Amino acid sequence: MFDRDKWQEILNTIEKNKLRTFLTGFSVAWGIFMLIILLGFGTGLQKGVSDNFKDTATNSIWVFSGQTSVPHKGMKPGRFIRFDNADYDLVANNMPEVTASSGRFYLGNNEVTYKGEHGSFNIRTVHPEHQFIEKTLTIQGRFFNEKDIEEKRKVVSIGTLVRDALFVNGENPIGEYIEVSGVPFKVVGVFEDEGGENEQEILYIPISTAQMVFNGADRVDMFMVNLDEGATVEESKVMEEKLRKTMAERHKFSPDDERAIRFWNNVEDFMQFQNLFDGIRTFIWIIGIMTIIAGIVGISNIMMIVVKERTKEIGIRKALGATPWSVVSLIIMESVLITSVFGYIGLVLGVGVIEGISSVLPPGEFFKDPEVNFKVAISATIILITAGTLAGLIPARKAARIKPIVALRDE
Repeated sequence: MFDRDKWQEILNTIEKNKLRTFLTGFSVAWGIFMLIILLGFGTGLQKGVSDNFKDTATNSIWVFSGQTSVPHKGMKPGRFIRFDNADYDLVANNMPEVTASSGRFYLGNNEVTYKGEHGSFNIRTVHPEHQFIEKTLTIQGRFFNEKDIEEKRKVVSIGTLVRDALFVNGENPIGEYIEVSGVPFKVVGVFEDEGGENEQEILYIPISTAQMVFNGADRVDMFMVNLDEGATVEESKVMEEKLRKTMAERHKFSPDDERAIRFWNNVEDFMQFQNLFDGIRTFIWIIGIMTIIAGIVGISNIMMIVVKERTKEIGIRKALGATPWSVVSLIIMESVLITSVFGYIGLVLGVGVIEGISSVLPPGEFFKDPEVNFKVAISATIILITAGTLAGLIPARKAARIKPIVALRDE
């Protein structure tokens, strides 16, 4: 493999046929370049779409009340379904599949003030386990707890951007009172959220307190449940059916009425996106490999020409005692060299272009930080070496079969 004479002979052959070598190697470089570019952009697209899930547990199911669309047991269609605390308690406390749960009573945006500072912020009224469903990370103080729910305490957890807007002098907000629509609430915590700025301009208050203070009675507008980590789509669909049948029995609507209650199944949605990107990634690899194969065919043809041009030389080698392997290795080494050098040029250029785009392109909602990871580079290396070997294998075998007496008569 490290025979100096062989490498010198290979380099001399390449030097004599520079244009032919370049044009042949270019197709391999282009194939690797396009493979890297497509994989990098595929990764950027996947990251952008995955960001839409990162602030919400991907094993969660959200349940929304709706309007009946079919008659049931003498009742006309068009009835609005309204959830209440009893519905939530039934789901949270009597379904072993549920690992975390929360209801919501809608308040929307409200005026929030503190010592002359004010702003309009989204108020979410939830249960304590909501922090695990929306991936809320408390960085100061605490999130409210079950005791706050039971005693209907006027406590609030605020997002970092709410804190920055109201506590402009850098005061510690924990223990301070802010007014939500004129009602004082004690700040018990400050949180961050991976969902970005929109999720950090929010205030969370106990749902029981909101129902009491803002005349919500026992109304729950929607609720969310987490399943076990790693729950399958099939398990989530079974849970959907269980929830639908339970609510249908309580609110007297047909279990087949899909408009009476609606679901947002994050398990299913996330898996659909994963499957989609798995398909895209597979398609990209197929396109890249087919392009590389075209380059392999080109190199193989060139090596066949090389063998034809050097038939007499190969015959002399064999007449002087050269083994078939020495002839085969010479052809394969030249093929691997051309493939590897041009392949790595394509690899480096592809990575460079991806890094350049990543540095100047601002993150978007569906595209973010395109990159090529280490595994892809290793895979590309293996492909290059394999491609070079395959490209030289057929011409090398042909060269090995040349008979010295026939070769010496070759003109």
